[in-house]
Amino acid sequence: MHDAEARVLNAIDAADTVRLLAETVRTPSVTGTDAESELQHRFAGLLTEAGMDVDVWQLDLADLTARPGFPGSEAPRVEGYGVVAVTPGEGPPALALQGHVDVVPTGDLAKWAGSDPFAARITGDVLRGVLHGRGACDMKAGLVANLAVARALRVSGVRLARPLAVHCVISEEDGGLGAFATLARGHTAEAAVITEPTSGTVITANAGALTFRLEIAGRAAHGATRHEGVNAVEVFWPVFEAIRRLEAGRNRDVPGLFGLATPYPIEFGTVRAGDWASTVPDLLIAEGRLGVRLDEDPAAARAAFEEAVADVADPWLRANPPVVTWPGGQFASGRLPAGHALLSEVTGAVADTTGRRPAESAAPYGSDLRLYAAGGIPTLHYGPGDVRFAHAPREQVELAELHEVTRALALLAVRRCGAL
Repeated sequence: MHDAEARVLNAIDAADTVRLLAETVRTPSVTGTDAESELQHRFAGLLTEAGMDVDVWQLDLADLTARPGFPGSEAPRVEGYGVVAVTPGEGPPALALQGHVDVVPTGDLAKWAGSDPFAARITGDVLRGVLHGRGACDMKAGLVANLAVARALRVSGVRLARPLAVHCVISEEDGGLGAFATLARGHTAEAAVITEPTSGTVITANAGALTFRLEIAGRAAHGATRHEGVNAVEVFWPVFEAIRRLEAGRNRDVPGLFGLATPYPIEFGTVRAGDWASTVPDLLIAEGRLGVRLDEDPAAARAAFEEAVADVADPWLRANPPVVTWPGGQFASGRLPAGHALLSEVTGAVADTTGRRPAESAAPYGSDLRLYAAGGIPTLHYGPGDVRFAHAPREQVELAELHEVTRALALLAVRRCGAL
């Protein structure tokens, strides 16, 4: 390695990185809450301390909602902030490291070990232990890795020939409002790495995901004379079966890059029906997510779903058509352009710091990648953690992964941005 590369790697403080991760997890930055804004301001201060020029701004929510391409949102919010930090230098950043500060709600507290999802409990030591807590994996470990790179550059005294940017965004979990706002403000880069959890691989493509709402009508009657009514739950069942058939058809001949049999799943997250125990339910509302195939227009995915629902051969449904709407997050698919140098640069940096060259893969979930790609910024994912722990009461991240990713990203930053 060149002297500048070694100096930056030697300047990474592993124990301090774990301390910062624990501090970050202890901030309960659930999407749309005050703590989300609190953490944005905290990172703005830390990035300023790292010697970067920091842009902090309050999002104009009304303006962003009215813009073409608005990605949708699900969590209610009254405010939001953007944070972008850039090292000194001329021209657009050669590289942006991006992460989101928001996390999903905790769910049933009784299912968490110790009953506190934000305790940032550590088992083992700071080098090879595990940190447990909501957001540890998705994606505060990646967020902290980005900051650790900026800190190492500051401590090492290495000056970059071209700027490095760090983007901290909100609202990724419910659509991508923060990334959308960051790009709308004019922040850009020649390439970007989003440090979502990738389990040691490099993710170069994402499927999309569209939130749907399905309303099925029934006819109310007293439960004692149920044959006078039409149960919306029973009417829903053939619709459910039709959607499962649609899912099977949309997952034939999928790209091998996913390594999954069902990279474009369709799933119902909530189903609600009825308002009284002894009344035949006259309305069922189901909400879920529709997987969007790589390079598929989201409008075409919506049309396929609506057609499958409309084509169910049921006399009641013919006379009382289900109502399909599309609230909430609307994630298109996205991918790194084929042959782009960023892939080899990232895999090379990982190989040179770990001795292992990571595999390339694709992910079945939506992310901010598609917004950066649509904005003309070649983007991929590489970050600490296993996504199977995300959104679950067992959420955790292995600290060895955090340290490995931080070192690889630091080497990538020096190589891509150049050292003076």
